[in-house]
Amino acid sequence: MSARSDGDRLAFLVHEVRSPVAALSAIAEALAGRDLDEGTQRELAGLALAACRGIERVVGDAAVGSVQLEEVDVGRLVRESVAAAVLGGASVRAAVAADLPRIDADPLRLRQALDNLVANAVTHSPPGHEVVVIARVGEGEILLSVSDKGGGIPVEEQERIFEPGVRLDTSRPGSGLGLVVARAIAEAHGGTLTVQSAPGRGATFTLALPSAP
Repeated sequence: MSARSDGDRLAFLVHEVRSPVAALSAIAEALAGRDLDEGTQRELAGLALAACRGIERVVGDAAVGSVQLEEVDVGRLVRESVAAAVLGGASVRAAVAADLPRIDADPLRLRQALDNLVANAVTHSPPGHEVVVIARVGEGEILLSVSDKGGGIPVEEQERIFEPGVRLDTSRPGSGLGLVVARAIAEAHGGTLTVQSAPGRGATFTLALPSAP
């Protein structure tokens, strides 16, 4: 393997491990010195377990395009991703359609993609503005949309942001890999990741997944 390939893989590992490690840190802070009810403790334990499994999968298999399909409750996955973001101090809410079916997907990879999209939206949202994650049924597909109220993306840059290392605003934290990884995961599921945006009007990233095998 070339030095460049090794460097790319290392960059991917560092980027993808960052989110679950941050989630574990937030969970530890939530538990420290607090008298929490049993239901909250179970919820935090579930989030911690999901984060640990995410780290294990990323470290064990750095190939983004690999997926291990199983029946997945996408609505629950969305709620867990949003709960983890809120626990980390972000202003995020979920709107999940009641008729959302289960689909064949890789829950860990799909959670990676969602976490990356939510983190990207939070990073680009002005203080006090809420990021909204919507899960709904489309025509033969499940649509997961993540919307922010940030500065928006010029039309001519909307494909370039899915290229490795591209960051339109270098004053904000990031590695330029989150959207690349999210799109790769979408395509590995036979789906797509697209963006709708305009300068000054925020951005909506939509992950479309086939709702049937």
